[in-house]
Amino acid sequence: MTLPRRTALYMLTVGLVVLFLSPFGWLLITAFKDPSELRALPIHWWPHQPSLDNFRQALTAWPFLGYLRNSLMIASTYAVLITLASAWAGYGFARLAAPGKKIIFGVLLSTMMMPHVLTLVPTYLLFGKINLLNSYMPWVLWGLCGAPYLIFLFRQFFANMPKELEEAAIVDGCGQISIFWRIFLPQSWPVIATSLILSFSWNWGDWITPALLLDDNHTTLAVRLARGYVDQNGQVLSNLVAAGTVMYILPVLVLFLIMQRGFVSGVATSGLK
Repeated sequence: MTLPRRTALYMLTVGLVVLFLSPFGWLLITAFKDPSELRALPIHWWPHQPSLDNFRQALTAWPFLGYLRNSLMIASTYAVLITLASAWAGYGFARLAAPGKKIIFGVLLSTMMMPHVLTLVPTYLLFGKINLLNSYMPWVLWGLCGAPYLIFLFRQFFANMPKELEEAAIVDGCGQISIFWRIFLPQSWPVIATSLILSFSWNWGDWITPALLLDDNHTTLAVRLARGYVDQNGQVLSNLVAAGTVMYILPVLVLFLIMQRGFVSGVATSGLK
């Protein structure tokens, strides 16, 4: 590649990075602004006196940490359970022989085309009849059922593992459960990292389901944060909203930074045949 083309490619890459990060940058700048600067004309692009007071007020205006605990409990439990359940189902589709396995796998993949919103009302009625509203059991049950996309990722990964590993384990007297837990699951760390990140972020950013199934005491940070911060006159305090939003997205960023190598590797290799 010639130098002019390489330079143009770098400039295009930097431009796209700036474009994608600009909303987060503006959110971060707003989180450090004084309320008077938000209403000032002309617009103040940079805070004159940056302060962490907005973050303190965002934490104390309502029980921020309590809702954060609810979100972490739901998202973490759901992510761990759905990862294990999807890994076990993917192992079955990849390594076990059963009549009609390909048909069942095709039906499973077809469910990914069903919009989530179609199941909201039936889900609410079902959990209402079995008295599971205002509890976290729905997320436990969803986690134990696995997810079609994650099952597909694990299935593709397990299908590529050498058959000699499985045969050697069988010779040593291992059953299918032991083979899964001792050999296949420890080797699938890239897909595990991908599954944990995706399932955690799905649940962390979900607003509709907690708003539908949980009351105000049990709801998540996403639902409570959507109501925003208002003053005594009912006006939205944009600086506190920005500060609360910055703290809201930090857990997902931290999780991604910890597992990013496994996530990239899992996405790159799980679709290979």
